[in-house]
Amino acid sequence: MSQRFYTGPTPRRGASNLGVLVTWALAAGVVGLQIAYPLTADASLARLATATVVVFFLASAAHAWVHRGVGWALGMVAITAVGGLVAELVGTETGLLFGDYAYSDALGPALVGTVPVAVPLAWTMMAYPAYVVATTLARPAWLVALIGGWVLMAWDVFLDPMMVDLGAWTWQSSGSELPGVPGIPATNFAGWFLVGTLIVGALALLPRFGVPRGQPAALFLWVYASSVLAAAVFFDQPGVALVGGVAMGLVAVPFAWRLWDTRG
Repeated sequence: MSQRFYTGPTPRRGASNLGVLVTWALAAGVVGLQIAYPLTADASLARLATATVVVFFLASAAHAWVHRGVGWALGMVAITAVGGLVAELVGTETGLLFGDYAYSDALGPALVGTVPVAVPLAWTMMAYPAYVVATTLARPAWLVALIGGWVLMAWDVFLDPMMVDLGAWTWQSSGSELPGVPGIPATNFAGWFLVGTLIVGALALLPRFGVPRGQPAALFLWVYASSVLAAAVFFDQPGVALVGGVAMGLVAVPFAWRLWDTRG
């Protein structure tokens, strides 16, 4: 008689109703803030962008905490925020990884060196949904890492032009660029893919739990759809909408299909 052993993610006990409600309330806050962004006066955009990062960070951290446990959540924040901060410090101080760029004070005070506090929080806020997406589509840690790195790189196709227009940071030199994404060196996206792959790869080494993925999945698909719409309609960046839409869509479309296919 043969026996079959379950080798997938370890199920966790159900989260409290209040905890689940908090995670969804924070997600709703993210959506509301991002809807307000293109409708907000220029003078308030930087504060709104920072507030969005903080609420999104809390939404990701809260979901990890509620559904995966405090230890996992703290490990996730340490990996993503510290990893992102180190990468940004290397980038701003040496020009390696991303290219030659510098932050302004638009996103608030610096945490270390010239890197604003909001920046490492932004790495956490999007790295967690990227991890959820990647672990939905793949099981081997190396493939999870590559998919997650691609998600973060594709997201930055939308993020970087918007933040440059906001004055959050400036590029000192350009060099080769992606078609349709002017003013941002292609080295930046290569750096994002490398750093994102390392960060999500580290997350892939943490214990995996079978937990509800609705909130991070909804935030990821919202970021994808709203970023394409914002770039095409509100920010007059059709090239960014096309390039970012295709790059992120290479993961978003199969991910949405997987969610639909396993909805039962």
